[in-house]
Amino acid sequence: MNAEKRKAMKDKLPPEALEHMKAARAEMRKSMESILPPGFLEHRRTARKEALLAFRSLIDAAIKKTEEKSS
Repeated sequence: MNAEKRKAMKDKLPPEALEHMKAARAEMRKSMESILPPGFLEHRRTARKEALLAFRSLIDAAIKKTEEKSS
């Protein structure tokens, strides 16, 4: 959810509802951590980082090609 949608939601929902939603999210996260095998979250973080690094490499290569063409 982008920042604009979050702000719009905060403006429309009562503060108590927002607190309950926040608590529900935290509890859901805790329950998922108890279900998943140990080390899963660390592997997921590492995989996400590698995917982001791959995207960065693609973007860097595209920028380099663009600069080479304009030279």
